[in-house]
Amino acid sequence: MLQEKINLLPAGPGVYIFRNAPGAILYVGKARSLRQRVRSYFQAGHLVDSKTQRLVKEISDLEYIVTDNEVEALILESSLVKKNQPRYNILLKDDKSFPYLKLTVQEPFPRIFITRRIKKDGALYFGPYLPAAYARRTLKLVNKYFKLRTCNLEVDGSLERPCLDYQMKRCLGPCVSGLCTKENYARAVEDVRLLLSGRTDGIIHRLEALMKEASESMRYEAAAVYRDWISMVRDISERQKMALEGQDDCDLFGYCQEGTQLALEVFAMRGGRMVGRRSFFWEDLISFDPGEFFSQALEQYYLQDTFTPKEIYIPADIEQAEVFEEWLSARKGNRVHVRSPKRGLKSEMLDLVMRNARNSFDTRFRILKVKGAALLKPLQEALGIDALPRRIETFDISHVQGTDTVASMVLCVDGEMKRSGYRKFRIEKIKSPDDFAAMREVIHRHYENVMEQEEGSLPDLVLIDGGKGQLAAAVSALEELGLEGQRVAAIAKKEELIFVKGRQNRGIELPKDSPVLHLVQRMRDEAHRFAVTYHRKRRELRDFDTELMNVPGIGETRKKVLLRAFGSFSRVKAASFEELAPYVGPKTASNIIDYFRTTGDD
Repeated sequence: MLQEKINLLPAGPGVYIFRNAPGAILYVGKARSLRQRVRSYFQAGHLVDSKTQRLVKEISDLEYIVTDNEVEALILESSLVKKNQPRYNILLKDDKSFPYLKLTVQEPFPRIFITRRIKKDGALYFGPYLPAAYARRTLKLVNKYFKLRTCNLEVDGSLERPCLDYQMKRCLGPCVSGLCTKENYARAVEDVRLLLSGRTDGIIHRLEALMKEASESMRYEAAAVYRDWISMVRDISERQKMALEGQDDCDLFGYCQEGTQLALEVFAMRGGRMVGRRSFFWEDLISFDPGEFFSQALEQYYLQDTFTPKEIYIPADIEQAEVFEEWLSARKGNRVHVRSPKRGLKSEMLDLVMRNARNSFDTRFRILKVKGAALLKPLQEALGIDALPRRIETFDISHVQGTDTVASMVLCVDGEMKRSGYRKFRIEKIKSPDDFAAMREVIHRHYENVMEQEEGSLPDLVLIDGGKGQLAAAVSALEELGLEGQRVAAIAKKEELIFVKGRQNRGIELPKDSPVLHLVQRMRDEAHRFAVTYHRKRRELRDFDTELMNVPGIGETRKKVLLRAFGSFSRVKAASFEELAPYVGPKTASNIIDYFRTTGDD
């Protein structure tokens, strides 16, 4: 039966489907010549890899679909693979798509909202937005300044009173007769369309005229609002043009594969800048051929609602690349190139994506997949300590040229980070850039406090971010407290050597792919991240004191109010008059805006 179907195959392009005895689809493929391609599976000498050998052994039936050309075959193959997910095809496990902004111009009073699916419904779609958070930020700004409605009511002006959005000045209120004319609402919709299309010259010109008029009339608060509005329009326009103009738009693919596991990394470049990345993972690849892999991966990736760039760079040559280019060019409406550069700038960029794929591979398969608790015994053996390190406390120091020195301690229990046990410290006694003295102070303070607590417990291991000097400082502080038996180790950043108390002269070098080393690095990196975050917070608090106190009308009380309201010094600088006024009053809000404008910080 199977052989009869093979003998009757046409010579034209199409899609072939292999099934097993129970009827399940094993594999879907495309071909320029169905007859030549399918017959090749069953010819002696063709079975060049184990995957194909196993596939052929399971084939019991064959179906095929004839198409007019290879591009149609490619699209049909991608659709069938996505729908049926055959075992022997490459499957993209992540089916997320990037968000778009949808402007419902087909409605009498259009709305704007976020969507991840493009439909042929007469609406306008803008995007995609990478990262997705930028879509939410853009929507928030558009609603704030242009005040389009967000409800899904049928608007006819018959409601008696507007909703809370109108009261909060977030909607023009077309639902109530007399609040907003249809012409004014249409003007706002047109402004939004121009803004998201990157055509903002007219909007900016009109806002500049309004700002000048307000300034000449000595309405400085209104002028400041128009100034902020202009800044917002320019910012959104700059980002939007990256997705619309297609200048230096490209996607770069990289991968890392070991055995049956693979990580695929995609970098999206828009307007010459990287604006997004996506990661895909496979844990049970039957076999791997780079050309075949990328041939199938590209089909599925661009079959989704994904922006198609002008150029696609992959690290392996694929068969029939011109077919992909023809399909994607028709989809985009402009010429699209699929390339595999071997030298030059694009090749160097591909190397960068490949390195990031390696990092993603390590994170997924070496850190996240291997449970930390399973590594405690190997860690104990690697360090040569006499107890299982179930509780590990890791310390790090952070400062800039010796100022605002802080320290952090992060907790790891049974191989898992416990944020509830994290601690941060201000280094009070050390005023000079002395990491050793700072480490000695924080170790002494922390464990002195632990010993004074009735329920305090010492860790199985103290881990220090640093080398021999930091280790010696920690050991000295512990010995002063009578904790000579405390187990202590340190990991040096550059060499990634681990030094253990009592054996400081010779560091322990673990293999770069060792899960034990990755666990230690994870604890070290988390301590460093926590320390740096705290240090930045301390510097911002200092900026509040040194900068805001220079603004007329700002004292201790208003400084604390601003800190609670905005959270950081940079957010206060970026705040508009409307955002500041509710907390400090109109006059002081104007003083803040004028101060940063005159000092070059607005």
